[in-house]
Amino acid sequence: MPTPDEVVDSPTGWVAEHIKRYVESDGQDGHKYHGYDSLLLTTRGRKSGKLRRTALIYGRDGDTFVLVGSNGGADHHPAWYLNLLEDPEVYVQVGTDKFTAHARNATDDERPRLWDLMVSVFPTYASYKKKTSRTIPVVVLQPER
Repeated sequence: MPTPDEVVDSPTGWVAEHIKRYVESDGQDGHKYHGYDSLLLTTRGRKSGKLRRTALIYGRDGDTFVLVGSNGGADHHPAWYLNLLEDPEVYVQVGTDKFTAHARNATDDERPRLWDLMVSVFPTYASYKKKTSRTIPVVVLQPER
């Protein structure tokens, strides 16, 4: 498990502030973002090789965690998604629980159901989908416990 000094947090101001609150409380407080459950995802940078951490809203599907690579509806994928395509072994913190996981894209069969799940968790994803021509990734995290 990475130590805090090994990890580079998101350079986006509001994300960095959320991560700081999350980490400082060890997940006891700060794991909600505007009322939505969030987790911390650490990936290995595909170019730098550095550990990169971001905060993301998530859903649950059985024992897996579901993420959406919306990037706010931008026409390009978020860096965290591109990183896990290169190295799908990730580090996750959900509340006080910390674990490694294997990340993968949702299968064609899973995707419609998981997309609907995530829109029910965070309805804004539906508007993000309308803003872009790219297929917004749906990612499944399988904990390795």
